[in-house]
Amino acid sequence: MTEALTPQAVSDAATTGALSGAVPPAETPESLAPRELDAQELEAAVHAIADRSRKAARRMAQANRAWKDRALRAIAEALVDRQATVLAANAKDVEAGRSNGTSKALLDRLTLTPARIEGLVAALENLAGLPDPVGNVVRGQTLPNGLRLRQVNVPMGVVAAIYEARPNVTVDIAGLALKSGNAVILRGGSAAAHTNAALVVILREALESVGLPADAVQTVDQFGREGANVLMRARGRVDVLIPRGGRDLIQTVVNNSSVPVIETGEGNVHIFIDESAGEEMAVEILLNAKTQRPSVCNTVETLLVHSGSAVLPAVAAALRAAGVTLHVDDRVAQALAGKVETVPADDDDWATEYMDLDLAVAMVDNLDAAVSHIRKWTTGHTEAILTNNLANAEKFIAEIDSAAVIVNASTRFTDGGELGLGAEVGISTQKLHARGPMGLTELTTTKWIVQGEGQVRA
Repeated sequence: MTEALTPQAVSDAATTGALSGAVPPAETPESLAPRELDAQELEAAVHAIADRSRKAARRMAQANRAWKDRALRAIAEALVDRQATVLAANAKDVEAGRSNGTSKALLDRLTLTPARIEGLVAALENLAGLPDPVGNVVRGQTLPNGLRLRQVNVPMGVVAAIYEARPNVTVDIAGLALKSGNAVILRGGSAAAHTNAALVVILREALESVGLPADAVQTVDQFGREGANVLMRARGRVDVLIPRGGRDLIQTVVNNSSVPVIETGEGNVHIFIDESAGEEMAVEILLNAKTQRPSVCNTVETLLVHSGSAVLPAVAAALRAAGVTLHVDDRVAQALAGKVETVPADDDDWATEYMDLDLAVAMVDNLDAAVSHIRKWTTGHTEAILTNNLANAEKFIAEIDSAAVIVNASTRFTDGGELGLGAEVGISTQKLHARGPMGLTELTTTKWIVQGEGQVRA
């Protein structure tokens, strides 16, 4: 079994440097409970975890697809077998969240149900059925001097993830990291502490059951925020850090991390209803994009309606009937006066990711005005146009610079599982390395392989 980091083990390791040689007990949720350490002990503890992850990552990089797929299926089976344990742990977190006044949106993200666990299991099975990205040849050629070149995908190494109140992310990120040959260090936050501790134990035991290193999945939750701060400064031990959460969390990681960061962004998502869009399609898509699961980042937050469109009353009425509060500009308020209840909007509404049953609504006179509004307020996540005009669709695609641009479909499709990636680590809104839903390939980098027969450079 792999060593559990007890306070005594941390202290001994800091003194002797021999942590990896100890005979370990089994890891349990109790061993992952919060603990008090001084700054030096804390740094030693987190660095020890990262060093063990590097060792595990070397083994994971050599595991073939069949071996990794066995691990994913073992995790899926364990989640089914120990569903009651996971749900009991989650119930503690949800009850604590309610007592602490956690918002409805965050409680929704925090909550696991049998159906959501079933979704995690399905995602793991889907991942197991996907091709292994490791070893994929990106490009290659033979040079005139006879050198044979290949650029191939290889694992990142040690991937760290910092997220909040989203226990499903614990399984999604671990599954993607393992399939792509990486080790992962998790910081899931205090709001989901009981759930994440139970899940990490399941993940580690499943890995060991198929002969892969349990240390390919580790957590620093037991060391709280200070542990996360040490993790962010563990450059050289951690290869890449992925934050997933609200604006404050993401900016904290981006601004304070010395480890390279792949920035995932908040979702101030827009839908523009063009003059040519049909009423039935508009109503169906808006209801899906706003009400199916309001607390997630691919939910629409702002609706722009062409002043020549006739669909606004029907769309607004359907949204209000579904419980959506409409924050509207003066033109929309006038168009809906006496028909649908609304509240006035201001600039804060155009900038807000509600993550709830609220929607900002504005009227624009043409496509250019819609694009201008989106450019001003977007977070670069997802934007959609509903139109029957091909030229307008192509112009919207060309002029909108977001990670995902959608024509005549719900914004809820900006999701790794929906786009055939199996799952996602997050949705990147940056432009370096990865953009949009990050699946298996996005957790790899590349290396050049050069094969020769004695060539020397002239």
